[in-house]
Amino acid sequence: MPVNYFIKGLIIGFSLAIPVGPIGLLLIRRTLTRGRIAGFVSGLGAATADAIYGAIAGFGITLLSNFLVRHSIVLRLMGGAFLCYLGGRIFLSKPRERATKGAEDNILHDYLSTLFLTLTNPLTILSFAAIFAAAGVVIIPGTYYSTATLVLGVFSGSCLWWVILSGMVSFFHGKLDTTGILVLNKISGAIIAAFGVMIFVSLQIWPQ
Repeated sequence: MPVNYFIKGLIIGFSLAIPVGPIGLLLIRRTLTRGRIAGFVSGLGAATADAIYGAIAGFGITLLSNFLVRHSIVLRLMGGAFLCYLGGRIFLSKPRERATKGAEDNILHDYLSTLFLTLTNPLTILSFAAIFAAAGVVIIPGTYYSTATLVLGVFSGSCLWWVILSGMVSFFHGKLDTTGILVLNKISGAIIAAFGVMIFVSLQIWPQ
């Protein structure tokens, strides 16, 4: 049974990570400009957030999940604002700015930024709950080992996709000249900021 849960979690985590959104775009840019480790660590932050939300859905932590869903608009606004800020920063950045901080600080920032961005979409809990049900995952109260195995599978599946993506993109690392990096910054920064604007639009916060 636990092995079965792990495999199901692996498939779920892998499938949820595949769609390319702002996180995938960030990983691609960071891999192209700073290498595979920076890209993978960015994906690791997203995988951690997926595991957290998977655990909330799997363990049935009702109080916390209700709180997150109840405040989903505020959290998504925070995520949208951060995407706009991050997109603008990337858009205006220059290749030489990548060396202004230590590698460890950059890696920690890579991890925390994607962790924060993924956590600002608490509706992911509902997605996990629906997918668990569709996959025939039955969480029995008290079966903490099986649930933990499922969450571990989700985390592993998400990590697997980020390893594959960063590995494929890393082939092109170091092959971009200064002009290429500048163009990449402009394009990726604009798209990431656009994702942030789309969040504001989807929430219909603009005055009528």
